[in-house]
Parts: sequence; structure tokens; C-alpha cells
Amino acid sequence: MIAVGEHVLGQVPEVVIRASNLFAGGVGRSREEMCGVISGAAILVGVMRGRVLPTEDDEAVLDWMARFRERFIAYAGSTKCSTIRDPLPDVDKRCKPIILDGVRMLVEMLEEG
Repeated sequence: MIAVGEHVLGQVPEVVIRASNLFAGGVGRSREEMCGVISGAAILVGVMRGRVLPTEDDEAVLDWMARFRERFIAYAGSTKCSTIRDPLPDVDKRCKPIILDGVRMLVEMLEEG
């Protein structure tokens, strides 16, 4: 997902890279939490379109993220790391296809507006 951020934002702020690092493997490799693709997308969309002040309207960005989540579930069947990961072949970088397809989905949705 950071690659998408670099594609869209240019250089991603270091703090965003650091913050997103811990979501790998469903939060600290627990595999019990949300897939890192969804977490990473949420971070990047928040950076790009999130509100800064509590008085700002955040309905549009929340709706956008909900649509991304629904599209991801339609593709992967879940947002839970283990549910997505466990059926994949037990090989190195087993989540790579999910990450690549998630990146494609995010880029497509960002281009759609």
C-alpha cells in the first residue's frame, strides 16, 4: 500500500511508513486482525482525504473507504488476515497476490474518484 501512496502522493511521509509497518500480518503478525491491505489503504486514504479538524465533514471519506472494503471483501472473501491467508499456498510471500490485487483496487478507485 505504501507503493500506492508513493504513486499518488510522491514521497510518503516517514511517519506514515512507520505507522503502517505494524499492520503487517493482521497487526503484528497476529493474523487475527484486519488484513494489512485494508489497514494500509485506510491509512493512505486518511492521509489523502481525511479530515484535520473535528468540525470537518468526514462522510465522503468514510463512504469511500466503506466502498473499498466492500470491493475487497468481494474479492478476498473477508477482511480478517487468517481467513484470507490460510487458504493460500504455504510459500514465501504467500500474501503477495492479495497485496498486488489490493493495490490495483485502490489505484482504480482513486482514479475513479
